[in-house]
Amino acid sequence: MPQISVKLKFAKLGYQYVMNHFLTCLLVPIVAVIFFQAIQLGPEEISNLWNNSIQFDFTKTLCSSFVVILMSILYFMSRPRGVYLIDYACYRPPVTCRVPFSVFMQHSRIILSTEPKSVEFQMKILERSGLGEETCLPPAIHYIPPAINMVSSREEAEMMIFSAMDYLFKKTGVKPKDIDFLIVNCSLFSPTPSLSAMVVNKYKMRENIKSYTLSGMGCSAGLISIDLARDLLQVHSKSTVVVLSTEIITPNYYKGKERSMLLPNCLFRMGCAAILLSNKWWADKRRAKYKLLHTVRTHIGSNDKAYNCVFETEDSEGKTGISLSKDLMAIAGEALRSNITSIGPIVLPPSEQLLFLLSLMGRKVFNMKLKPYIPDFKQAFEHFCIHAGGRAVIDELQKNLQLSAEHVEASRMTLHRFGNTSSSSLWYELSYIEAKGRMKKGDRIWQIAFGSGFKCNSAVWKCNKTIKTPTDGPWSDCIQKYPHSTALGEYNQQ
Repeated sequence: MPQISVKLKFAKLGYQYVMNHFLTCLLVPIVAVIFFQAIQLGPEEISNLWNNSIQFDFTKTLCSSFVVILMSILYFMSRPRGVYLIDYACYRPPVTCRVPFSVFMQHSRIILSTEPKSVEFQMKILERSGLGEETCLPPAIHYIPPAINMVSSREEAEMMIFSAMDYLFKKTGVKPKDIDFLIVNCSLFSPTPSLSAMVVNKYKMRENIKSYTLSGMGCSAGLISIDLARDLLQVHSKSTVVVLSTEIITPNYYKGKERSMLLPNCLFRMGCAAILLSNKWWADKRRAKYKLLHTVRTHIGSNDKAYNCVFETEDSEGKTGISLSKDLMAIAGEALRSNITSIGPIVLPPSEQLLFLLSLMGRKVFNMKLKPYIPDFKQAFEHFCIHAGGRAVIDELQKNLQLSAEHVEASRMTLHRFGNTSSSSLWYELSYIEAKGRMKKGDRIWQIAFGSGFKCNSAVWKCNKTIKTPTDGPWSDCIQKYPHSTALGEYNQQ
């Protein structure tokens, strides 16, 4: 049996090499045959062949050159503009905002003093969630009872967004007046004036800046913002975009007894990321960290279960909160398969595309009872940033995509250290990979996020240069502790 498995392994590697380098494997024998034929000719035959081949008609040569130049110009003009990620900044909450399990449960026992079963339920969720003892909640949630009001919500927004923006401007040297577009995504808090207006006013940005606020799109809104930024940069040349991804927890803290609505209390934590994008290739290509290759958005909202998988609602007592359906994992799996179908053909090597096509034809055309073929995305990407929505989400994607523990390490450690920070979690994961010194020039990164509605969105990046291990950032004070044995152990014990 070991010998057979070894033979199958080498057969698979051989197949992958041949398919992924098909043109090379085809051209090498042809070139070899031409070379051996050439060395069999005498000097006079080679000289005659050369003299005859350079007797071109000048007019034809000129016309051919003109056509080639014209086609080259049209090709380069029709190519999409490159979108470059110059740098990004992740908010690191202060120590005073941390909520160890003991503190969280002590507050829960006071707030839900008449509901001991709800308190016990929350403790079980925390133990299985994958969160660590250093995750943070905003100051208003630390009060007893929590101060759930507009003033506290705005204070939380200002604390996170302004800190992330200040850090971004410091890292990049870009001034607020240099920003052409501002995109802010926050799903559950949409005040008037808007969050984007709050940022424009704070930093005295240009009067003609174009700003957008995206709400109600769930944890995948961060990649929707990246997709919007990409579209804007394709239309407007010589432009820069700042994307702000966050979630405001204060107004959505739930104080009732519905279990599906208590889950977000246990999982969601503070987080914010600010990302600077540009299409100025002559000025920013060299200093940019990453280049955006693809964005893919899939939406299965026509399914009632998918639509009601994550939603804001009221319980029987009129208390509002976010409800997470028990169908969440099944819907997430369906959305992932839909996204894989869309992104596979544009990122996978030929060997995997052929196997996927044969599997699809066998099931759809010949009605063969075959399991859907899950492509080996490890051949297309060196790094994976999976939305840290919870341990179950990461487990399911690791299983479905057949990823190693190292591939999902960034997601598990981000969940452990920062919790589910909603749309910003992908950037904490990318920062983790950089802090570990693993990001090299040419590496490809796949960001995957899930959101209400139900959505599964992807972004594909290519590392523009080898990233030096940063000395600051959200992981600077704790990266030496990770990977954390507790976070890894929870998965290994399954």
